[in-house]
Amino acid sequence: MSRIDRNTTAFNYRDVQYSFLSLGVCTAPAEAEKCVRWARELWEAMQPCLTGGVYLNYLGQEADEGIERVKAAYGPEKYDRLVALKNTYDPTNLFWLNQNIKPT
Repeated sequence: MSRIDRNTTAFNYRDVQYSFLSLGVCTAPAEAEKCVRWARELWEAMQPCLTGGVYLNYLGQEADEGIERVKAAYGPEKYDRLVALKNTYDPTNLFWLNQNIKPT
């Protein structure tokens, strides 16, 4: 992914060497709370080592994550370019699912 210039596409983090995702997966419902706590604690412990950026496909719904996390996935300049495209091609926000970019 780093062979393509980072300004060529909306994908923002083409120059990083690692991607970190903290997942808590368990098969027993009784273990769910413990599993979620472990994943959140790991996420918090890793924060000093992370850039603050996020890979878009790692995000949940915007309602859960917040618009700032969606913006962080693209970076401010690319996000603004995507809003301009949304204004042109989808001004009524017909395509609003997932990590939505709202027209202005």
